Formats: sequence, C-alpha cells, structure tokens
Amino acid sequence: MPADKKPAPSVWTRPSRPQREQLTREQIVTAAIELLDSEGTEALSMRRLGSRLGAGATSLYRHVANRDELIQLVVDDVYGELDLPTTAERSRWRATATRIAADLRAMTLRHPWIATELGQVGLVHIGPNAMRMTSALLAQFEAAGFPAQERERAGGTLTAYVIGIAISEAAYLSLIAASGQSEQEWVASLRPDYEETAPPEPRRRDADSTQPQSDPQQIRDADFSYGLERVLDGLAARLNA
Repeated sequence: MPADKKPAPSVWTRPSRPQREQLTREQIVTAAIELLDSEGTEALSMRRLGSRLGAGATSLYRHVANRDELIQLVVDDVYGELDLPTTAERSRWRATATRIAADLRAMTLRHPWIATELGQVGLVHIGPNAMRMTSALLAQFEAAGFPAQERERAGGTLTAYVIGIAISEAAYLSLIAASGQSEQEWVASLRPDYEETAPPEPRRRDADSTQPQSDPQQIRDADFSYGLERVLDGLAARLNA
C-alpha cells in the first residue's frame, strides 16, 4: 500500500452521516434484515436493497462501502436482540449461561440467513452488540470462579456449541420452508422412505421407539438442551477440579 494511502476506516468507527439525508444507516440495516428474513442471502444486493428503499444504490454507498460491510452491520444488529444479563452471581452462573445460550440459538433461528453469514463475518469484524454478548458471558464465568486464562476458552466452547447447532438447525429449517410444508409434515413425508431403506439396526430402532410421532420441534429443543447441559457439566467439572 502506498505510504500516502490510508486504509479505509472500520464501519464501526466511521461516523454515520447527518440525519438530514434522505436515508440513514439504521434505515438501511433494518430494510436489509427484512429482505434477508423474507428472501434469504441470495436476494441481498445493494441494487435490490436500494430499490426496496426507493433509492439508488449510490445512496446506499454513502453509508456503507460494500455488501460485506452491510453484512457486518446487519449481523451485529441482530445480536442486539439478545436480552443480556446485567449481573453475574456465582450461585447462578450456570442458569444464566443457559439463558444466554438459549437466546443465542433462538436469535439464529429467527434469522436463518445468519447461518451462512456468521462464518464469513467471523470475529475479525465483531461489532459492539456481539462484544456485549461475549462480555456478558465472560462475566458469568468470572463469577463462577474460572481462572482468567480459562474464561475466554470456556465462553468460546459454549458459543461454538450453540452456534454450531443453531446453524445446522437454521439450514434444516430453511430447506423445509422452501418445500412449503410445515416441519411436522416434512418429517412425516420422509418417514416411510426412511423405514423402508434403513437397515434393521436394533439400536436405531430402540432409539426411534422412544420418540414415536413426537413434535419435531420438541425433539430439537430436547436435543439442544441435552448437549448444552453436557457442555456445562464439563465446564462445571473444571471448577470442581
């Protein structure tokens, strides 16, 4: 890079343009989330978004440099939906961490498009709302008594579990939505083929018999809770050690 050419400032440090302009950054982000929620990531382009807002793409570029920068903004705005705790108590660290994890999963499932974007945004361009979530989680592990060198690892382990499960669920639910069926209808339509082609495995048959015709959402919720509890069991064991 030439010595006289400065790198572009971060979207997080660049000030918003004056409110007197026709569009604000907040309006652009809100419209982008609505478009993503209704039509998915492939539908999001600066031109399409400008048309939705009744403005040219050039107007959008006055607030965001490109689509990647817009994605950073919308992802962090969605993180702002989380209802984060304001206190941390040793006796309640596990219950509070459970609530944060459940809220993070619910947020991801409300916005299935985030599944494909989280991996691209990563932690390099983490925004203020995502940082607040991380700080709230670290506060719980600090209150629990984790040593300083383990708090971030503990938080990262918990977050990786939640995001990994939620991304998989979001992709699954997006596939069902595209079929025009409800989740229960979609699962029921697959069962005859599964039963016909699945090998006669006794262990698999025993597992299936414990969930006969159950609500698939309840199964997903129970599976998530089971895995979350086992992750927290492992972290709690570190404290006891």
